[in-house]
Amino acid sequence: MTSTLYEQLGGEAAISKVVDEFYKRILADDSINFFFSKTDMEKQRRHQAKFISFALGGPNQYSGKSMEKAHEGMNLQPEHFNAVATHLHDALSHFGVEEAKIDEVLTHVATLKDNILYK
Repeated sequence: MTSTLYEQLGGEAAISKVVDEFYKRILADDSINFFFSKTDMEKQRRHQAKFISFALGGPNQYSGKSMEKAHEGMNLQPEHFNAVATHLHDALSHFGVEEAKIDEVLTHVATLKDNILYK
């Protein structure tokens, strides 16, 4: 039986570490960190960890807003999406995830682009 990407990456504990690293990078990036200026980052980290876990085949604990609702009024542009994807790549890479697995994650994330941009 093939394990899920969630399991291959190390499950909940590993995803949590990746999410922390991901937001550390995002908050240090002046091209996108202003989107989070009024965000409760602890709550955001929890939501993101649940969302990423579910997106990678882990347990569905995500009960947050739809992608459209979560990004409504932000008018995110392709360069913002690409910056976030780069930070996700680098956070995964930081924890030694191999490039082929990172590509799988980013391919999955790319399927959400239309639900996030220009809202």
